[in-house]
Amino acid sequence: MQLCFFDDESASNFLPLTLTRPTDDLRIGIFTIREKWEKWLKPSQTSRITKPYLSKLFHTPSINETSDCLWINSRCIPKKSIIDSIIKLKTGDALYYGNILIACRVSGKESINNYQKSKIPTVQNQISLKEEPTLITYYWDLLSLNGPQIKQDIKLKRLHPIKTNKLNNSIVTVNSENIFIADTAEIEPGVTIFADKGPVYIGAGAVIESGSVLRGPLAICDHSKIISNARISDGTTIGPVCKAAGEINNCIFHSYSNKSHDGFAGNSIFGQWCNLAAGTITSNLKSNYGHFRVPHWQNGSLSERKVQFFGTVFGDFTKTAIQTRINVGTICGVNTNILTTDFTPKKIPSFTWLTDNGAAKYDFEKASEAMQAMMARRNVELTVDYKEMMKIIYDS
Repeated sequence: MQLCFFDDESASNFLPLTLTRPTDDLRIGIFTIREKWEKWLKPSQTSRITKPYLSKLFHTPSINETSDCLWINSRCIPKKSIIDSIIKLKTGDALYYGNILIACRVSGKESINNYQKSKIPTVQNQISLKEEPTLITYYWDLLSLNGPQIKQDIKLKRLHPIKTNKLNNSIVTVNSENIFIADTAEIEPGVTIFADKGPVYIGAGAVIESGSVLRGPLAICDHSKIISNARISDGTTIGPVCKAAGEINNCIFHSYSNKSHDGFAGNSIFGQWCNLAAGTITSNLKSNYGHFRVPHWQNGSLSERKVQFFGTVFGDFTKTAIQTRINVGTICGVNTNILTTDFTPKKIPSFTWLTDNGAAKYDFEKASEAMQAMMARRNVELTVDYKEMMKIIYDS
Protein backbone atom coordinates (compact mmCIF):
# COMPACT_ATOMS: atom_id res chain seq x y z
CA MET A 1 0.00 0.00 0.00
CA GLN A 2 1.11 3.55 -0.75
CA LEU A 3 -0.01 6.84 0.83
CA CYS A 4 -0.78 10.27 -0.59
CA PHE A 5 -1.55 13.23 1.66
CA PHE A 6 -3.96 15.96 0.59
CA ASP A 7 -5.09 19.25 2.12
CA ASP A 8 -8.68 20.38 2.50
CA GLU A 9 -9.91 23.97 2.88
CA SER A 10 -9.14 24.14 6.60
CA ALA A 11 -5.43 23.47 6.04
CA SER A 12 -4.96 27.20 5.27
CA ASN A 13 -5.60 27.86 8.98
CA PHE A 14 -2.01 26.77 9.68
CA LEU A 15 -0.37 29.54 7.71
CA PRO A 16 2.29 30.93 8.13
CA LEU A 17 3.72 27.65 9.51
CA THR A 18 2.76 25.98 6.23
CA LEU A 19 4.31 28.66 4.04
CA THR A 20 7.52 26.62 4.25
CA ARG A 21 6.27 23.05 4.81
CA PRO A 22 3.36 20.80 3.88
CA THR A 23 0.66 20.34 6.50
CA ASP A 24 1.75 16.73 7.04
CA ASP A 25 5.20 18.02 8.06
CA LEU A 26 3.81 19.79 11.14
CA ARG A 27 5.22 18.36 14.36
CA ILE A 28 2.89 17.28 17.14
CA GLY A 29 4.15 15.10 19.96
CA ILE A 30 7.49 13.54 19.02
CA PHE A 31 6.82 12.98 15.32
CA THR A 32 5.44 14.88 12.36
CA ILE A 33 1.98 13.92 11.11
CA ARG A 34 3.50 12.08 8.15
CA GLU A 35 5.89 10.11 10.36
CA LYS A 36 2.98 9.00 12.55
CA TRP A 37 1.03 7.61 9.59
CA GLU A 38 4.09 5.85 8.23
CA LYS A 39 4.73 4.16 11.56
CA TRP A 40 1.11 3.01 11.77
CA LEU A 41 0.66 1.82 8.17
CA LYS A 42 4.24 1.10 6.99
CA PRO A 43 3.49 2.08 3.36
CA SER A 44 5.69 1.15 0.42
CA GLN A 45 6.04 4.87 -0.35
CA THR A 46 4.50 8.23 0.56
CA SER A 47 3.46 11.05 -1.75
CA ARG A 48 1.57 14.29 -1.25
CA ILE A 49 -0.21 17.07 -3.09
CA THR A 50 1.41 20.33 -2.05
CA LYS A 51 2.06 23.85 -3.25
CA PRO A 52 4.18 23.84 -6.43
CA TYR A 53 6.94 25.97 -4.90
CA LEU A 54 7.40 23.41 -2.10
CA SER A 55 7.70 20.43 -4.42
CA LYS A 56 11.49 20.66 -4.87
CA LEU A 57 12.21 20.77 -1.14
CA PHE A 58 9.59 18.21 -0.22
CA HIS A 59 9.91 15.97 -3.23
CA THR A 60 7.88 12.79 -3.14
CA PRO A 61 7.85 9.90 -5.59
CA SER A 62 5.14 9.67 -8.20
CA ILE A 63 2.34 7.25 -7.37
CA ASN A 64 2.86 3.68 -8.53
CA GLU A 65 0.02 2.57 -10.83
CA THR A 66 0.39 -1.12 -9.95
CA SER A 67 -1.06 -0.85 -6.43
CA ASP A 68 -3.88 1.00 -4.67
CA CYS A 69 -3.21 4.29 -2.93
CA LEU A 70 -4.62 5.46 0.38
CA TRP A 71 -5.34 9.18 0.24
CA ILE A 72 -5.09 10.70 3.73
CA ASN A 73 -6.35 14.08 4.94
CA SER A 74 -3.20 15.79 6.24
CA ARG A 75 -5.12 17.29 9.19
CA CYS A 76 -6.01 13.87 10.57
CA ILE A 77 -3.92 12.40 13.39
CA PRO A 78 -3.86 8.58 13.29
CA LYS A 79 -5.19 6.45 16.12
CA LYS A 80 -6.15 2.78 16.32
CA SER A 81 -9.87 3.19 15.63
CA ILE A 82 -9.21 5.28 12.51
CA ILE A 83 -6.53 2.87 11.32
CA ASP A 84 -8.94 -0.04 11.75
CA SER A 85 -11.55 1.75 9.63
CA ILE A 86 -9.03 2.70 6.94
CA ILE A 87 -7.63 -0.82 6.65
CA LYS A 88 -11.15 -2.09 5.87
CA LEU A 89 -11.58 0.29 2.91
CA LYS A 90 -11.90 -1.34 -0.49
CA THR A 91 -10.93 0.21 -3.81
CA GLY A 92 -13.39 3.03 -4.49
CA ASP A 93 -14.35 3.57 -0.82
CA ALA A 94 -14.16 6.93 0.93
CA LEU A 95 -14.27 7.51 4.69
CA TYR A 96 -16.12 10.65 5.79
CA TYR A 97 -16.81 12.29 9.13
CA GLY A 98 -19.78 14.54 8.42
CA ASN A 99 -18.75 16.36 5.26
CA ILE A 100 -15.01 16.01 5.93
CA LEU A 101 -13.12 13.51 3.78
CA ILE A 102 -10.78 11.61 6.08
CA ALA A 103 -9.37 9.00 3.69
CA CYS A 104 -10.14 7.12 0.50
CA ARG A 105 -8.73 4.11 -1.30
CA VAL A 106 -8.17 4.62 -5.02
CA SER A 107 -6.54 2.48 -7.71
CA GLY A 108 -2.98 3.34 -8.64
CA LYS A 109 -3.93 4.34 -12.19
CA GLU A 110 -6.69 6.73 -11.10
CA SER A 111 -4.48 8.07 -8.30
CA ILE A 112 -1.75 8.97 -10.80
CA ASN A 113 -4.26 10.96 -12.83
CA ASN A 114 -5.40 12.91 -9.77
CA TYR A 115 -1.86 13.33 -8.49
CA GLN A 116 -0.69 14.85 -11.78
CA LYS A 117 -3.58 17.30 -11.70
CA SER A 118 -3.09 18.03 -7.97
CA LYS A 119 -6.69 17.02 -7.46
CA ILE A 120 -8.33 15.07 -4.64
CA PRO A 121 -10.03 11.94 -6.02
CA THR A 122 -13.81 11.84 -6.31
CA VAL A 123 -15.07 8.59 -4.80
CA GLN A 124 -18.72 7.51 -5.04
CA ASN A 125 -18.94 4.92 -2.26
CA GLN A 126 -18.98 7.05 0.89
CA ILE A 127 -18.71 5.43 4.31
CA SER A 128 -19.59 7.41 7.45
CA LEU A 129 -17.15 7.31 10.32
CA LYS A 130 -19.06 6.88 13.56
CA GLU A 131 -16.28 7.80 15.97
CA GLU A 132 -14.99 11.36 15.89
CA PRO A 133 -11.50 11.45 14.36
CA THR A 134 -8.62 13.44 15.81
CA LEU A 135 -8.43 16.46 13.50
CA ILE A 136 -6.35 19.60 13.83
CA THR A 137 -8.26 22.67 12.63
CA TYR A 138 -6.47 25.59 14.28
CA TYR A 139 -3.06 26.29 15.81
CA TRP A 140 -4.28 25.63 19.34
CA ASP A 141 -5.38 22.13 18.40
CA LEU A 142 -1.70 21.29 17.96
CA LEU A 143 -1.05 22.58 21.47
CA SER A 144 -4.02 20.95 23.23
CA LEU A 145 -3.24 17.59 21.60
CA ASN A 146 0.51 17.75 22.08
CA GLY A 147 0.62 16.13 25.52
CA PRO A 148 -1.57 13.15 24.56
CA GLN A 149 0.41 12.77 21.31
CA ILE A 150 3.70 12.58 23.23
CA LYS A 151 2.24 9.66 25.16
CA GLN A 152 0.98 8.03 21.95
CA ASP A 153 4.30 8.50 20.13
CA ILE A 154 6.21 6.84 22.96
CA LYS A 155 4.02 3.79 22.35
CA LEU A 156 4.71 4.04 18.60
CA LYS A 157 8.45 4.03 19.30
CA ARG A 158 7.96 1.02 21.59
CA LEU A 159 10.22 2.56 24.20
CA HIS A 160 11.02 1.12 27.61
CA PRO A 161 11.30 3.28 30.74
CA ILE A 162 14.76 4.24 31.92
CA LYS A 163 16.33 2.02 34.54
CA THR A 164 16.94 4.09 37.66
CA ASN A 165 20.39 2.59 38.19
CA LYS A 166 21.49 4.25 34.92
CA LEU A 167 20.74 7.71 36.26
CA ASN A 168 23.20 9.88 38.14
CA ASN A 169 22.54 9.74 41.89
CA SER A 170 22.10 13.50 41.98
CA ILE A 171 19.20 13.38 39.47
CA VAL A 172 15.77 13.55 41.08
CA THR A 173 12.94 11.67 39.37
CA VAL A 174 9.25 11.32 40.17
CA ASN A 175 7.50 8.30 38.63
CA SER A 176 10.59 6.97 36.85
CA GLU A 177 8.55 4.27 35.07
CA ASN A 178 7.14 7.12 32.94
CA ILE A 179 10.58 8.48 31.90
CA PHE A 180 12.14 7.46 28.59
CA ILE A 181 15.74 8.45 27.90
CA ALA A 182 17.84 7.42 24.89
CA ASP A 183 21.14 5.70 25.68
CA THR A 184 23.16 8.50 24.03
CA ALA A 185 21.40 11.33 25.88
CA GLU A 186 23.42 13.18 28.53
CA ILE A 187 21.77 14.16 31.82
CA GLU A 188 23.97 16.36 34.01
CA PRO A 189 23.84 16.24 37.83
CA GLY A 190 21.17 18.33 39.52
CA VAL A 191 18.33 17.72 37.05
CA THR A 192 14.78 17.14 38.33
CA ILE A 193 12.29 15.18 36.20
CA PHE A 194 8.59 14.97 37.14
CA ALA A 195 6.66 12.34 35.19
CA ASP A 196 3.69 11.99 37.54
CA LYS A 197 1.32 13.91 35.25
CA GLY A 198 2.66 12.61 31.94
CA PRO A 199 5.66 10.96 30.30
CA VAL A 200 9.03 12.61 29.72
CA TYR A 201 10.93 11.64 26.57
CA ILE A 202 14.58 12.60 25.99
CA GLY A 203 15.93 11.68 22.56
CA ALA A 204 19.28 10.52 21.20
CA GLY A 205 22.17 12.93 21.67
CA ALA A 206 20.09 15.35 23.74
CA VAL A 207 21.78 17.21 26.60
CA ILE A 208 20.00 18.30 29.79
CA GLU A 209 22.18 20.70 31.75
CA SER A 210 22.27 20.93 35.53
CA GLY A 211 19.52 22.68 37.45
CA SER A 212 16.85 22.06 34.82
CA VAL A 213 13.35 21.05 35.90
CA LEU A 214 11.35 18.98 33.42
CA ARG A 215 7.65 18.19 33.86
CA GLY A 216 5.72 15.78 31.67
CA PRO A 217 4.12 15.35 29.30
CA LEU A 218 7.28 16.55 27.59
CA ALA A 219 9.41 15.59 24.59
CA ILE A 220 13.02 16.68 24.15
CA CYS A 221 13.89 15.44 20.66
CA ASP A 222 17.20 14.24 19.23
CA HIS A 223 20.32 16.41 19.64
CA SER A 224 18.58 19.25 21.46
CA LYS A 225 20.09 21.01 24.45
CA ILE A 226 18.29 22.22 27.56
CA ILE A 227 20.26 25.06 29.13
CA SER A 228 20.99 25.15 32.89
CA ASN A 229 18.07 26.03 35.16
CA ALA A 230 15.43 25.74 32.44
CA ARG A 231 11.83 25.06 33.55
CA ILE A 232 9.98 23.17 30.84
CA SER A 233 6.55 21.62 31.31
CA ASP A 234 2.98 20.78 30.36
CA GLY A 235 2.66 19.47 26.84
CA THR A 236 5.85 20.89 25.35
CA THR A 237 7.87 19.53 22.45
CA ILE A 238 11.42 20.74 21.88
CA GLY A 239 12.09 19.53 18.33
CA PRO A 240 15.37 18.14 16.97
CA VAL A 241 18.57 20.24 17.22
CA CYS A 242 17.03 23.04 19.32
CA LYS A 243 18.23 24.95 22.37
CA ALA A 244 15.84 25.81 25.18
CA ALA A 245 16.18 27.84 28.38
CA GLY A 246 14.09 29.89 30.78
CA GLU A 247 10.42 29.04 31.31
CA ILE A 248 8.52 27.16 28.60
CA ASN A 249 4.97 25.88 28.96
CA ASN A 250 2.84 24.03 26.36
CA CYS A 251 4.90 25.01 23.33
CA ILE A 252 6.00 23.28 20.13
CA PHE A 253 9.41 24.06 18.69
CA HIS A 254 10.11 22.63 15.25
CA SER A 255 13.75 21.84 14.48
CA TYR A 256 16.82 24.13 14.70
CA SER A 257 15.11 26.84 16.78
CA ASN A 258 16.63 28.53 19.82
CA LYS A 259 15.41 30.00 23.08
CA SER A 260 18.78 30.01 24.83
CA HIS A 261 18.09 32.57 27.58
CA ASP A 262 15.68 33.46 30.35
CA GLY A 263 12.22 34.66 29.40
CA PHE A 264 8.83 33.04 29.01
CA ALA A 265 7.24 31.17 26.11
CA GLY A 266 3.74 29.85 26.67
CA ASN A 267 1.10 28.18 24.48
CA SER A 268 3.07 29.04 21.36
CA ILE A 269 4.34 27.36 18.18
CA PHE A 270 7.72 28.11 16.62
CA GLY A 271 8.81 26.98 13.15
CA GLN A 272 12.36 26.11 12.10
CA TRP A 273 15.36 28.39 12.62
CA CYS A 274 13.59 30.79 14.99
CA ASN A 275 15.53 32.64 17.68
CA LEU A 276 14.13 34.19 20.85
CA ALA A 277 16.64 36.63 22.32
CA ALA A 278 17.26 37.10 26.04
CA GLY A 279 14.24 38.23 28.03
CA THR A 280 11.70 37.61 25.26
CA ILE A 281 8.21 37.11 26.72
CA THR A 282 5.15 35.74 24.95
CA SER A 283 1.89 36.84 26.55
CA ASN A 284 -0.59 33.97 26.58
CA LEU A 285 -3.49 35.23 28.70
CA LYS A 286 -5.59 38.40 28.44
CA SER A 287 -5.66 40.61 31.53
CA ASN A 288 -9.44 40.26 31.74
CA TYR A 289 -9.17 36.45 31.40
CA GLY A 290 -11.33 36.62 28.30
CA HIS A 291 -11.04 34.83 24.99
CA PHE A 292 -8.43 36.10 22.58
CA ARG A 293 -8.86 37.41 19.03
CA VAL A 294 -6.54 36.03 16.37
CA PRO A 295 -6.00 37.41 12.85
CA HIS A 296 -6.63 35.27 9.82
CA TRP A 297 -3.32 35.03 7.98
CA GLN A 298 -4.72 35.54 4.48
CA ASN A 299 -7.18 38.39 5.03
CA GLY A 300 -6.10 39.78 8.41
CA SER A 301 -9.61 39.77 9.88
CA LEU A 302 -9.78 39.36 13.65
CA SER A 303 -12.12 36.79 15.11
CA GLU A 304 -12.65 35.74 18.71
CA ARG A 305 -11.68 32.20 19.60
CA LYS A 306 -13.10 30.50 22.66
CA VAL A 307 -9.71 29.48 23.95
CA GLN A 308 -8.32 31.18 27.03
CA PHE A 309 -4.60 30.50 26.66
CA PHE A 310 -2.77 31.22 23.43
CA GLY A 311 0.55 32.92 22.80
CA THR A 312 2.12 33.33 19.39
CA VAL A 313 3.00 31.58 16.14
CA PHE A 314 6.39 32.17 14.51
CA GLY A 315 7.06 31.26 10.90
CA ASP A 316 10.54 29.99 10.00
CA PHE A 317 13.54 32.27 10.61
CA THR A 318 11.58 34.75 12.74
CA LYS A 319 13.71 36.38 15.44
CA THR A 320 13.31 38.75 18.37
CA ALA A 321 15.57 41.32 20.04
CA ILE A 322 16.31 41.28 23.78
CA GLN A 323 13.39 42.07 26.10
CA THR A 324 10.83 41.67 23.31
CA ARG A 325 7.19 41.50 24.42
CA ILE A 326 4.92 39.47 22.15
CA ASN A 327 1.21 40.26 22.43
CA VAL A 328 -1.32 37.52 23.10
CA GLY A 329 -2.58 35.90 19.89
CA THR A 330 0.20 37.29 17.66
CA ILE A 331 0.89 35.64 14.29
CA CYS A 332 4.35 36.27 12.75
CA GLY A 333 5.33 35.34 9.22
CA VAL A 334 8.55 34.00 7.75
CA ASN A 335 11.82 35.91 8.19
CA THR A 336 10.33 38.50 10.53
CA ASN A 337 12.60 40.52 12.82
CA ILE A 338 10.89 41.92 15.93
CA LEU A 339 12.99 44.72 17.40
CA THR A 340 10.34 46.90 19.04
CA THR A 341 10.23 47.80 22.75
CA ASP A 342 6.43 47.99 22.70
CA PHE A 343 3.92 45.16 22.48
CA THR A 344 3.71 43.71 18.99
CA PRO A 345 0.78 44.10 16.58
CA LYS A 346 -1.46 41.05 16.15
CA LYS A 347 -0.15 40.20 12.69
CA ILE A 348 3.38 40.71 11.41
CA PRO A 349 3.83 39.92 7.69
CA SER A 350 6.70 37.84 6.33
CA PHE A 351 9.99 39.64 5.65
CA THR A 352 9.18 42.48 8.04
CA TRP A 353 11.77 44.49 9.97
CA LEU A 354 9.73 45.82 12.92
CA THR A 355 11.17 48.57 15.14
CA ASP A 356 9.79 51.42 17.25
CA ASN A 357 9.85 53.50 14.06
CA GLY A 358 7.42 51.15 12.36
CA ALA A 359 7.54 48.25 9.94
CA ALA A 360 9.86 48.10 6.92
CA LYS A 361 10.39 45.45 4.25
CA TYR A 362 13.36 43.19 5.00
CA ASP A 363 15.69 43.20 2.01
CA PHE A 364 15.77 39.70 0.52
CA GLU A 365 19.53 39.51 -0.02
CA LYS A 366 20.19 40.61 3.55
CA ALA A 367 17.69 38.05 4.76
CA SER A 368 19.46 35.39 2.67
CA GLU A 369 22.82 36.31 4.19
CA ALA A 370 21.32 35.97 7.68
CA MET A 371 19.74 32.60 6.81
CA GLN A 372 23.01 31.30 5.41
CA ALA A 373 24.96 32.43 8.48
CA MET A 374 22.46 30.90 10.90
CA MET A 375 22.32 27.58 9.04
CA ALA A 376 26.10 27.39 8.73
CA ARG A 377 26.35 27.40 12.55
CA ARG A 378 24.59 24.02 12.46
CA ASN A 379 26.50 22.78 9.40
CA VAL A 380 23.40 23.04 7.21
CA GLU A 381 23.64 24.41 3.68
CA LEU A 382 21.33 27.12 2.33
CA THR A 383 20.51 25.38 -0.94
CA VAL A 384 19.41 26.97 -4.18
CA ASP A 385 16.00 25.32 -3.84
CA TYR A 386 15.53 26.60 -0.29
CA LYS A 387 16.49 30.14 -1.29
CA GLU A 388 14.16 29.94 -4.28
CA MET A 389 11.30 28.91 -2.02
CA MET A 390 11.96 31.90 0.23
CA LYS A 391 12.12 34.25 -2.76
CA ILE A 392 8.68 33.10 -3.90
CA ILE A 393 7.32 33.81 -0.41
CA TYR A 394 9.07 37.20 -0.45
CA ASP A 395 7.61 38.16 -3.84
CA SER A 396 4.11 37.12 -2.84
